Amino acid sequence: MNELGDDGFLPRVCIIGAGCSGFTTAKRLQDYGIPFDVFEASDDIGGNWYYKNPNGMSACYQSLHIDTSKWRLAFEDYPVRENWPDFPSHAQLLQYFHDYVDHFGLRKHIRFNTRVEKARRRPEGGWDITLSDGETRRYDALAVANGHHWAARIPDYPGEFTGEQIHSHAYSTPTDPVDCTGKRVLVVGMGNSSMDISSELAQRTVASKLFVSARRGVWVFPKYIGGQPSDKNPAPAWMPRWMRQKVGERIMRKLLGKMSDYGLPEPDHGMFANHPSVSGEFLVRAGSGDLTMKPGIESLDGDGVVFADGSREQVDVIVWATGYDIRFPFFDDPAFTADANNRPPPLFKRIMKPDVPDLFYMGLAQPLPTLVNFAEQQSKLVGAYLAGRYAPPSPEEMHRIIAKDEQFNTGQFYTSRRHTIQLEFDPYVRDLAKELKAGAKRAAAQGHALPVELRAVEPA
Repeated sequence: MNELGDDGFLPRVCIIGAGCSGFTTAKRLQDYGIPFDVFEASDDIGGNWYYKNPNGMSACYQSLHIDTSKWRLAFEDYPVRENWPDFPSHAQLLQYFHDYVDHFGLRKHIRFNTRVEKARRRPEGGWDITLSDGETRRYDALAVANGHHWAARIPDYPGEFTGEQIHSHAYSTPTDPVDCTGKRVLVVGMGNSSMDISSELAQRTVASKLFVSARRGVWVFPKYIGGQPSDKNPAPAWMPRWMRQKVGERIMRKLLGKMSDYGLPEPDHGMFANHPSVSGEFLVRAGSGDLTMKPGIESLDGDGVVFADGSREQVDVIVWATGYDIRFPFFDDPAFTADANNRPPPLFKRIMKPDVPDLFYMGLAQPLPTLVNFAEQQSKLVGAYLAGRYAPPSPEEMHRIIAKDEQFNTGQFYTSRRHTIQLEFDPYVRDLAKELKAGAKRAAAQGHALPVELRAVEPA
């Protein structure tokens, strides 16, 4: 039967995924005495930060260092190592994850090499979870933490390319899985992965010629300002967004100058109207002539590419750094999935569907500055809710708040598939804390009633 907590029997939860969103959710449920199982398709934890992950869902490349400083990615209850560099490598971050999971005794709750094939909600509530070994289990609630940086998206262009091509998700080194040495390489896109991969391939000892194609210019921010990580000292909480952005833009313009100074196209939008691209090397490579900027692609043309300005370049390899689709392959119900424009279902605090009290989306955001410890914050609401210590507003009020929050979170960005799940970490956390206090009062007024009816039985 369900384990006994302070408030009686508590709902049994299925968690999909053992990346940072999944295992921090598990830790919070453990704190509340809520029974749970974690199902992970791979042979170990780490998700996107597990280099060469055998489940094929990691976007790590060998040279990858996270763009967020150690000061901003640390978990609240498990500090990073003092001897870490400001920007740790993927291997250091993965070891941190392992240390966290082992420290809190979470590994025993994770079933590895087990993929969730189907998650079907019962009409009366609760979930039937079908696993890759054919077993079906029943749970009272479901926490989805399968990540959103694994379903690689490659745009469709007229024509055909006869050379080699990969998505940045598959990129590992300059020679794996495609040998780019001495070749003419085109990298498409100007997000953070493109910045890193382009900077690596643009070295004179690697590609003979490196092109970067972008439909529009972007602002490229540095990792350091005044010798300190640029995200280490955020603006004070009292400062409104417009003021923070005005001050930030003044600093960055003085520090960087214009993008055209480096041979890059000038952005056609404000400095904070898109998800920032951060690199300590890309501007130097561009300014040194190690890479050549090209506009958006018009068509593919055999051994070359034709661009929007009518120019054509012979190309041997294309690396598509063109982002990801948001997918939940275990859901058949379209109400639980993202639409054709990469917009997920409307979610209260990016966690709950107002009309589905036993489903939680964990880490489904592109938070600034980091995703690593984002679900750890969200799990505060989920744990308290399932234990009867938090009660949400009415569904009608939740929908009103969703609309208001989405305008605040995404209203500043230009319309794009890459901006559908944007938000700022610090304002989100402050707002979540206020909501938790309000929800605690609502829960107390309701006698701390459990929100999910208990139907699941622990498998024998």
